[in-house]
Amino acid sequence: MHTVDRFWSEAVGQEAAIETLEHVTSPEGASDLAHAWLITGPPGSGRSNLAYRFAAALIARTPDEREEVYRQVRAHTHPDLEVLTTEGSIIKIDDARHVASRSNYAPTNGRFRVILAEDADRLPERTSNTILKELEEPPATTVWVLCAPSEADLLPTISSRARSLRLVTPTQEAVAQLLEERDNIAPDEAARAARLAQSHIGMAKKLATDAEARERREDTLRTVLAIGSLSDAMRAAGRLAKLAEADAQALTESRDEKEREELLRNLGLAPGAAIPMKLRAQFRELEDDQKRRAKRSVTDGIDRILTDIGSVLRDTALVALDAQQPLINEEFRTQIEALAASIGAEGVLYRLDRVAAAREQLLRNVSAALVLESLMASFLLEAPHHRKDRA
Repeated sequence: MHTVDRFWSEAVGQEAAIETLEHVTSPEGASDLAHAWLITGPPGSGRSNLAYRFAAALIARTPDEREEVYRQVRAHTHPDLEVLTTEGSIIKIDDARHVASRSNYAPTNGRFRVILAEDADRLPERTSNTILKELEEPPATTVWVLCAPSEADLLPTISSRARSLRLVTPTQEAVAQLLEERDNIAPDEAARAARLAQSHIGMAKKLATDAEARERREDTLRTVLAIGSLSDAMRAAGRLAKLAEADAQALTESRDEKEREELLRNLGLAPGAAIPMKLRAQFRELEDDQKRRAKRSVTDGIDRILTDIGSVLRDTALVALDAQQPLINEEFRTQIEALAASIGAEGVLYRLDRVAAAREQLLRNVSAALVLESLMASFLLEAPHHRKDRA
């Protein structure tokens, strides 16, 4: 495998996209390089990773520099990279203004200056308008790279000014192979993680390497499949909320502490030292950011739970229709077969509609606890014609 292949190897299943990016970052393809790009694709397709690889390939002066530049780009330490992202539900307008103002700087030591927006779908209209002018008239040595699930998640005025690069969901086999080669995961464990994660690269790695994450997922499925009464549904909602909180805490706790230690170090304070009055505002700002991130992490955790519930319902539909297809959750086949016999294919479709409605409620900032209670109760209150006769 040659150097170029190794550089793009983590972008599994994205051969067409890699071919395009390899071309436009080469001297031969310079005339085809757009000033703004929109990388779209389903969750887990590797949008952010490919965007950072693309940024490194744009900045590096030679192919031999790519890996070193990528390490700096991924750590957000390269002087020719600006990253626009958020730990909250939307990107702040002040952050967008700051990044936009720096887009006119010439590259420091690379070929291009790259502005990378990881969460372009979190740009509200006013914030989008802040960067619109920069997208319309960028300097020749600046390239914008935006990431979003789909073009529809951005304002048309933004998406129309960028060249679209659409990613696809990688196969389970490709994800498993990546886990084996990159993370030294045993083949059986890699295949199982890829199956349970439904080819979501980041989640597959987490399930393969984090026993607590696997247990939380199994707990979610056991909880949902055991619902038999309204009281069960309410207990299930409470249980799922706690699982989402535990997942969020696992993601943020260690990071929060490291950020506080780093701030102390940067301000010349020893761990545990009293914080001078004039410096307290900086710590309050950090704590506010961490609280926003924690809230978003819980919402993201609820979304992962909804994805896992969706996988069970997909399996239930296959069983109800006698489709003779492999199940995602093979370990729960007995319970899934019982559910299929109870509610049938129409009941599955009803519940999938309820899951979709729950996602919409989360996007409208409805209380996560209320969303889960409503969803679990709806599984029992479905219309009678959706239920199969159990006699």
